[in-house]
Order: sequence, then structure tokens, then C-alpha cells
Amino acid sequence: MLKFMRNKAIRVFEQDERHLKVVGLLSDDIYELELEVVMALPELKITSIEGRWRRWTTPECPRAIPVLQEAVGMEIGEGFSDLSDKPESIAKDLGRRSCRHFANLLVECCHAAKEAALIVGWKPLAKDLRGAEGPQPTEALKEEPGILRDSVARSPVALEVKRLQNPEGFVIDLHVHTSEKSPCSSVSLEELIIEAKRIGLDAFCLTDHNSMWDKESVERLSRRYDFVIIRGTEVTTDQGDVLVFGWEEEISGIMKLEELREQVESQGGFMIAAHPFRGFLTFDVSALGLTPEKAMERKIFGAVDAIEVLNSKVTQKENGFALDVAKRLGLPVTGGSDAHEAAELGIYATAFSQPIKTEKELVEALKEGEYTPVKFRKERTMEAQ
Repeated sequence: MLKFMRNKAIRVFEQDERHLKVVGLLSDDIYELELEVVMALPELKITSIEGRWRRWTTPECPRAIPVLQEAVGMEIGEGFSDLSDKPESIAKDLGRRSCRHFANLLVECCHAAKEAALIVGWKPLAKDLRGAEGPQPTEALKEEPGILRDSVARSPVALEVKRLQNPEGFVIDLHVHTSEKSPCSSVSLEELIIEAKRIGLDAFCLTDHNSMWDKESVERLSRRYDFVIIRGTEVTTDQGDVLVFGWEEEISGIMKLEELREQVESQGGFMIAAHPFRGFLTFDVSALGLTPEKAMERKIFGAVDAIEVLNSKVTQKENGFALDVAKRLGLPVTGGSDAHEAAELGIYATAFSQPIKTEKELVEALKEGEYTPVKFRKERTMEAQ
């Protein structure tokens, strides 16, 4: 039986004062591909894309590279969650014609660039994405172009979460993406249900980007497979991504955080800051002066009800930093895989003290606070069929 490990890494560089360079690598035992994307500030406009196959399985794979050029000229500010005005030609058509792996990696590179720019706080970009003036780059970043180095401030608080293969309680993966609703995902809802039952999850939440599944479809699949599926969404706001439950509205582009808070609160919903420090290791924290105390001042933490502190798409130190900030703020903490593939489902999850069957019960349980983020799935491998 063949098993393999899949690794994905995204690194953000400061090419010069007006450009970011994002390098993405996706590698496993069968293939390896790399993307190099250059983006102009302040609008984060893609100016060039270079794709490289290191190893591939069929002659069809390298034919995906020329198709990448369709994304040149795209801006990844407002509306980027669905790849701006080209969701079909970039995310789906690229995958259909040649390679979904390149399409997914491009999406991840763009998300990393956007969040990196927000964290660093370039003034023009901050104004564009937040609608308000942001701070100037630090003197250290002005003086030293090139890679934003991989150092990080050491958190004084250890990652105090349960790390059990079979944790007690009702275990839900609160952060999952499907190929039907999220262009960056490569796994269907039915495939996720089958995998969830195989690994022993009790339930998972659908949190596709700026998209909500219709209730009838989810209930039909839930009955067919006798498995709990709970609807939610991951909303792109001007202050970062937010997991939302118990709220159902049409979403278009980037929402103002204050507007989202007002709407969710009026419907009695619940908001969780998703991967709030993703990309943290791309920066020289000593130069930026980003301490837990400073991070606590981010607007997003004044609007959410909880913070995600276990996410499989960020590093352990980034998760630890999020936990440190959450503890200082006194906010509840959650875990979710942020799965975009079947093999990622359940890597991290949240264990609740009581069974949960509906969206209403989930919101009530989240507000009660009786839950713990857990490492549910040991392996990060998938079996070749």
C-alpha cells in the first residue's frame, strides 16, 4: 500500500518598494511544481507569473503552464475570494484543461500576498484594502529589500491544547472547503463526508469562501450518509478572514468588519477569527515590533467571539502566537483543518462537551464556551488508489 506526504509552502518577498514576489511550492512523492508570482503595490496587481514543473506524472502536466498567463493583470483586492472577475478561466478552467494543482497553488499565493501586505501595513495597500490610512513600512523594511526573513518572536505561552488521536467529546472540524463552492479546494462535499466517516469525525462545518450552501442540499446529503453537516461560511473582511455561523446573507467582495459584526449580531450568530496570523513567519518580527500586546490591538479581535488557534495551513508558531493573543484577550479558542483536500480533513478540530446536530445547536454551544481545540488526525498522508 503506497502512502505519500504532501507539502505546500508559500513565501512572500519584498522585491522592491513597489512589488511583492510570492513563491509557492507544492511537492509530494509523485510530483513537484512551483509558482513565482510578482504583484504590483498598492493594488496587488499580478504583473508576471512563472510556473515550473520539477516532476510530473503525464505529458499533460507541463501544458498547464501557458494557461497561467491568463491571470496576469488580475487585481486581488476586492472580490479576490472568487478570483476577481475570472473565477472560471483561472480557478476552474485551468484545472479542467490541465492542472488543478497549479490553480489551487495560485489561489494560495494570492491569499498569502494579500494577508502579508495587511500584516506589514504598507500605507497605500492598507488604504486600498481597509479604506483607511495604514502605517508606513518600518525603517528596517525600507532599508533592506529582499526576503522578509523567517524569524519570529518566541511566544511566552506554550500551545496549551489537547493533542489526542481520539479525543473525548463530540468532535467537529469547524473549517472545511469544498470544490463546489471554493475554487481553491479540490475535494467535493460527498468525498469529504466519506472521509469524515472513515476517520471517525462526528461532524464538520462547510465554510466555503463568501458562499453558503443551500439548506436543502446539505440536509439531503446528511440524511443519505447519516452524518452531521453544519453550514457556515468564511467571510473575507477588510481586517481578515472570519468564520461565521448562524448567519445567512448574500456576500459580494470584501465586507467591512463592522458591517459583518452588526449583521451577525442581529441574527444571533457567532464569529471566529480564522488563521489570524497566517504568513507570520514570513516577516522579521523584531523589525516590525509585532508583539502579542500590539497584535491584541487589531480591529478584528474586537469584533469576533473566538479565535482559531489550531489551523493546519499555518505553522505551529503561528498557531501558538494566536493562542497567546486569545488568552490575553480572554477569548474562546477553536480548531479547524482548513481542509482543501480529503487528506487534510480533521487534522485539527474542536471537541464539544455535548453532541451537536444542527446549526442552532452549534451556535448555542459556541456561545456557551464548553469546547477545546484538538489535534484529531495524526497522519497527513493519503492512500494512492
